[in-house]
Amino acid sequence: MNETRPASMASFWMPFTNNRDFKIHPRLLVSAEGMYYKDVDGNTILDGTAGLWCVPCGHAQPKIVAAVREMIGQLDFAPTFQMGHPAAFDLAEQLMEYTNHRFGHVFYTNSGSEAVDTALKIALAYHRARGEGTRTRLIGRERGYHGVGFGGISVGGIAGNRKPYGAMLPYVDHLPHTHNLEKNAFTRGEPEYGAHLADELERIVALHDASTIAAVIVEPVAGSTGVLIPPKGYLKRLRELCTKHGILLIFDEVITGFGRLTTPFAADYFDVEPDLMTTAKGLTNGVVPMGAVFTKPFLYEAFMQAPAGIELFHGYTYSGHPLACAASLATLEVFREQQIVEHAASLQQYWEDAVHSLRGLPHVIDIRTIGLIAGIELEPIAGKPGARAFDAFKKAFADGLLIRTTGDIIALSPPLVLEKKHIDELFGKLAKVLKTLD
Repeated sequence: MNETRPASMASFWMPFTNNRDFKIHPRLLVSAEGMYYKDVDGNTILDGTAGLWCVPCGHAQPKIVAAVREMIGQLDFAPTFQMGHPAAFDLAEQLMEYTNHRFGHVFYTNSGSEAVDTALKIALAYHRARGEGTRTRLIGRERGYHGVGFGGISVGGIAGNRKPYGAMLPYVDHLPHTHNLEKNAFTRGEPEYGAHLADELERIVALHDASTIAAVIVEPVAGSTGVLIPPKGYLKRLRELCTKHGILLIFDEVITGFGRLTTPFAADYFDVEPDLMTTAKGLTNGVVPMGAVFTKPFLYEAFMQAPAGIELFHGYTYSGHPLACAASLATLEVFREQQIVEHAASLQQYWEDAVHSLRGLPHVIDIRTIGLIAGIELEPIAGKPGARAFDAFKKAFADGLLIRTTGDIIALSPPLVLEKKHIDELFGKLAKVLKTLD
């Protein structure tokens, strides 16, 4: 592997990056193991974000690496249009078992963005298959993030992801977000205030009529917008209203799935049953791109009532790619053998206390925690939104710590294999950085 600086960085148009700033002051990672990255200069970087929320089992897990190596020598690619390969079916069965058979079927994608667009299409096509083709409206939420496909940014609610592209999908509405600094600052777990905001769905139903609404999609915990935790009872109320009006409920668990809340999925943590669930990231421990949509049996069965032939005209060249299936099967094995979720649960209180120890440091206006996630909100610099947190990001990296920022919020989501010593290192370094910010 090349561990030297590239001859030129001009040609790579980097995603979600200030390209001009990065190419003057690059941060180049060349290897990773366990809880740490190594950069091109040989510095060790503690991973406080599990890459991009996607490495719950830690980096370079030997079982996952070996599984991918073995598969690429056996079957580098196999199409899943009108044919298949055993690993795709084996994985589907194991995933259903991992969800405690809450769902009945899996549709493979290659990312969370594709999983979201797939779930939206399944929802629309389901209603049409049942003779309710008037149900075409999709309901997202302000400050929601559902990937970067046109479906995802349409139901998403982050202005920066929407405004450059003009018109979105038609027939989309948004629920209000639940973030309230005045009433819920410095919350541990679910905040007390805001469950009533779920009732805004009744207002949307009254405006458009339930017969026009196909689905509601929400992140159980909104991650990319800055760790927004649902108020107590909010998700249960949303489930009740969707059931009442015949609306499908989609949980976007691309971030919250696979142990992030110290349960297999957020649906387990909040004890709420969605009709569809999108996953990705931790599905393969980030080793090979993969996403999936889990669906209740009644959705699949509705399509199976169609005349003989292709029931759903949708899919991807790489749906159920052999390498991705091998990585995911090995990831599930690591979760079982190393009791990853149980280990994460044992550290939840220590993590929470460490995060909230930052209260009172300069510019910290809110801290919120749930599972092994934290959001640390900083007071913005007047006229320079996001500048203070981005300064923290760069200073942290220089001090050997990888954090993630969105606006003026620091989001933390470490690999679930961390130990108390890593928590101490993380918050020792972060506290030092926060004390130096302008």
